[in-house]
Amino acid sequence: MDTIFEQINSILASVFFFDIFFGQIEGSSMPFIVAWLVAGGLYMTLRFGFINIRMFSHAYKILTGKYRTADDEGEITPFQSLTTALSATVGLGNIAGVAIAIAIGGPGATFWMILAGFFGMTLKFTEVTLAQIYREKRPDGRIMGGAMQYLSKGLAAKGHKHLGKVLAMLFAFLAIGGSLGAGNAFQTSQALGALSDRVPFFADYPIAFGLIMAVIVGFVIIGGIKRIASTAEKIVPLMVFIYLLASLWILAVNASAVPGAIATIFHEAFAPSAAAGGIIGVLVQGFKRAAFSSEAGIGSAAIVHSTASVKYPVRQGMVALYEPFIDTIVICTMTALVIVTTGVYDPSGAFADLVAAKQGAALTAAAYGTVISWFPIILSASIVLFAFSTMISWSYYGERSWTYLFGEKYTLVYKLIFISFTIMASVTSASAMLEFSDLLILTMALPNIIGLYMLQGDVKANLDLYLQKWKSGELDAEAIRK
Repeated sequence: MDTIFEQINSILASVFFFDIFFGQIEGSSMPFIVAWLVAGGLYMTLRFGFINIRMFSHAYKILTGKYRTADDEGEITPFQSLTTALSATVGLGNIAGVAIAIAIGGPGATFWMILAGFFGMTLKFTEVTLAQIYREKRPDGRIMGGAMQYLSKGLAAKGHKHLGKVLAMLFAFLAIGGSLGAGNAFQTSQALGALSDRVPFFADYPIAFGLIMAVIVGFVIIGGIKRIASTAEKIVPLMVFIYLLASLWILAVNASAVPGAIATIFHEAFAPSAAAGGIIGVLVQGFKRAAFSSEAGIGSAAIVHSTASVKYPVRQGMVALYEPFIDTIVICTMTALVIVTTGVYDPSGAFADLVAAKQGAALTAAAYGTVISWFPIILSASIVLFAFSTMISWSYYGERSWTYLFGEKYTLVYKLIFISFTIMASVTSASAMLEFSDLLILTMALPNIIGLYMLQGDVKANLDLYLQKWKSGELDAEAIRK
């Protein structure tokens, strides 16, 4: 199985991850797809006038139901869509991914991760708004939305029907692969790595863990988006609360080391150690992990946000601003501070074996264990819960993409394939799985951001109209009074 993943990795890397510097900068490389995300996030943030700052408080009011109207249409509430999307992003990307980024790129990767999250807020706004504009209600009442919809329908409306169809199919294909890799196999692999340290049985019989996860995940995803959203709505807030509370506890105990950790993060962001691969190497690690964590610019979360019940497309786009903020700017930063203050990322330290094996989840557990001796047990259970929530959300992304390509009547085939990958992941290595996940999920940004560039005018028109109605008081007048 590892050989298969390695062959796929090699093919994808040669096509989408070539060095844009072509080896001209010694010791550093910038993969094309990472530069693509950086440029897209920066451009959209400037294009929409830093909407990630301007409309942050307004987005919170939408999220809490202040602007709910009688004309809202969709399958789930804006809050449910946010928690479902967060359940796909708040998880091992925050726990395992951050630890791996710091282990490879050093503490400086944290700074670039936060910056990527900031720009990612606008990318998320753009893609979710487009998903709402071009979503389609199917005869069975289910909504089909996401990048495959705005790429095909949106570009067709601009006179690029064939290009839109090709990009939509490419995105759907990659999303299916991403759901099986990053959204499923990687989650299972990392969760097993963390849990097997606490439960020797799973270390000896890893396939047993895969079978248990397959059964539980299968039960939820068979119920469709409403059961997935209902489950995520209950799990995500609790997961975030427990994790942040533990992080604050660790940082309080190591309060004297926090200023030094912050100084180290900023210093090594611009003057990293040679082992980190120079400033470009640290930047790449930060942006890669931010993309894997928040999925901003990837287009995946737009699939579930398209099902939210709202009247104005930009309204859900504004709600989506909170995803990278919560996921990357808040949670990833907390994780990074814990790892840096405890020093577990040192490749020559006591946890060198975990660093070398890229067992990020286990490395983070070790960081928390340096202060709260019993917390790794809780964290191991939380990691399994994080993995589970990510898997059920990504199963929906993959299922909608599969449906776009093959039709509604073949959705069960996809779900069976998804479950089988859960089992297979329990007997593959974390290293091969990590690279496979990175490649697939990041490559989704290629067709997606092409669509964002070409359809940005639609977002701007919707935004200008919305802001005009907001300033005139029309939005307040049409809102349902509680």
